[in-house]
Amino acid sequence: MARSRISVSTIMPVFNEEQTVGNVIVRLKKVLYQMNLEHEIIVVDDYSTDRSAQIASQQGVEVYVLNTHKGKGCALRVGFSKAKGEIIATIDSDGSHRPEELPRLLNPVIKGQADFVIGSRLLNQRPLQGRALNDGGVRIFNDLISLFTGVAVSDSQSGYRAFNSIILKNLNLTSIEYEIESEMLVKTAKKNFRIIEVPVSFEQRTYGKSRLDPLIDGAKIFFSILASYIRG
Repeated sequence: MARSRISVSTIMPVFNEEQTVGNVIVRLKKVLYQMNLEHEIIVVDDYSTDRSAQIASQQGVEVYVLNTHKGKGCALRVGFSKAKGEIIATIDSDGSHRPEELPRLLNPVIKGQADFVIGSRLLNQRPLQGRALNDGGVRIFNDLISLFTGVAVSDSQSGYRAFNSIILKNLNLTSIEYEIESEMLVKTAKKNFRIIEVPVSFEQRTYGKSRLDPLIDGAKIFFSILASYIRG
């Protein structure tokens, strides 16, 4: 009997991204169809005050709207709980991640070469400029994660990822906001899953502004790394 196609669930957290979310979904659907994968796109709207949820719904994807604004971590965890795919991908809705590069992340997992793939904005590329959480901050978190887990990465805070769904069954995720990226990475590394990076482009958002506070969110990320290492 021929093996059925690989199934992929792509999770997209959204908060007030009406200018970009529709375009990202259209491009994402095209890429997934071209890869001939069984797929679902799950949009989790974090109680947007604009038309983000309506625009996403018009594209014929699954949309879940939180009943209050909770944070990226909560939105992703809701998406993970709904996902049915063998492989899970996450992508931001602000247009900074190029859907056309998703195959770079998916293929190592599909081919059994890795369990967890990070799309690195820093791998073999120039430092990020003008980011709320700048290149220096990212490198500090990278070094801390490497110290605790022995896994060296160049972009621990990237939200562009693909991983085997079995990983979620082995993690107890609790993050509420941006620290979820660090929590997932540390806990995945501690479980000895194979983690690699692939280079991806980064396109500075042209609408709105980043909601990440370099001091407050930076502190949350720092303590999340510590807690994930200690408690696992």
